[in-house]
Amino acid sequence: MKDMLSLEAFEEASEIVRKVTAPTKLISSEYFSALSGNKVFLKPENMQVTGAYKIRGAYYKISTMSEEDREKGLITASAGNHAQGVAYAAARYGCKATIVMPTTTPLIKVNRTRGYGAEVILKGDVYDESCETALKLAREEGYTFVHPFDDLTVATGQGTIMMEIFQDLPTVEYVLVPVGGGGLATGVSTLAKLLNPGIRVIGVEPAGAACLSASFREGKVTTLPSVSTIADGTAVKTPGEHIFPYLEKNIDEVITVSDDELIVAFLDMVENHKMIVENSGLLTVAALKHLACRDKRVVSILSGGNMDVITMSSVVQHGLIQRDRIFTFSVMLPDKPGELVRVAEIIARNQGNVIRLDHNQFVSTDRNAAVKLTITLEAFGTEHKERILKAIRDAGYLTTLERAIL
Repeated sequence: MKDMLSLEAFEEASEIVRKVTAPTKLISSEYFSALSGNKVFLKPENMQVTGAYKIRGAYYKISTMSEEDREKGLITASAGNHAQGVAYAAARYGCKATIVMPTTTPLIKVNRTRGYGAEVILKGDVYDESCETALKLAREEGYTFVHPFDDLTVATGQGTIMMEIFQDLPTVEYVLVPVGGGGLATGVSTLAKLLNPGIRVIGVEPAGAACLSASFREGKVTTLPSVSTIADGTAVKTPGEHIFPYLEKNIDEVITVSDDELIVAFLDMVENHKMIVENSGLLTVAALKHLACRDKRVVSILSGGNMDVITMSSVVQHGLIQRDRIFTFSVMLPDKPGELVRVAEIIARNQGNVIRLDHNQFVSTDRNAAVKLTITLEAFGTEHKERILKAIRDAGYLTTLERAIL
């Protein structure tokens, strides 16, 4: 049997996954290059057939199974992208698939998984709890379990991304890869070192689910007590045990990024590349500003784009607030005719756009002394926001910044 994570296996996997994957050629990014001081290229796996790279590992894994194992039916646990990969691959092979997903999984991922013909069971708050249920069902029902990341064959399939990166950009110097359980990072980093040991591979984790960082510090696979991140696809407590030695050997550095950084990265991606990338897929984009290197050829892997509209709306709103393009402040006014109009005129002269306002006459028992006007405005950014507030203060009004109200 062929050794997985060998050059021969990666070459075979690349030929096999080509049957079900879309070409995701590297995109040169002038915006992120200027932002980071490097020559940045994006690997847009968010444009993949199932909206994420996971189809690669799932399809390759199932292709290596015996007919008997496929006929038993497949089962897996996933926060969404691996679920769709297994469901899609199972449909191609004509076998049954059962997917256990966390109850917090975005609706778009649940519906698309069902759309590929899989049975979906919602169980557990995070991936690790869903996995326990899936393993239990596999034992009870005799299903063949397909692990989303702690499997050398699956990791080999995921690593085919690196083969394509190297073909598109043989001179690549840095590769940034998202890390949840570590399957993608294992495949990409192992093949990168086989192709060119000089390539630096950097894993990127959400700060609220940094299980690989914890494991590297301890020198062994370590389980986090809990995870909390908007990057649902990488909300994993424990990295894979079987793949951990490969991660230790081939990952050069791990960077963690905050949820706030992911929110800003989402807006950057939408505005500058007109692409929807899910929060886990944006980890590598958010990490660009943390790189110490300059003038290097850097590839950021955008691992997926399966994001539901409600989550998207929330991220956009919070991003606009973070960038001071939406802000809320209060003004204390004397309760007499014309004061509200005067404030509105100041805002209009300074090109502010009122989104909402609340005129509260009962904030004080002395209405002549104080009426509170709370205004939410749209601005062009921090400089514009400060100019508006200064103009209102210069007119003699007391302003106080409030928590943004949308």
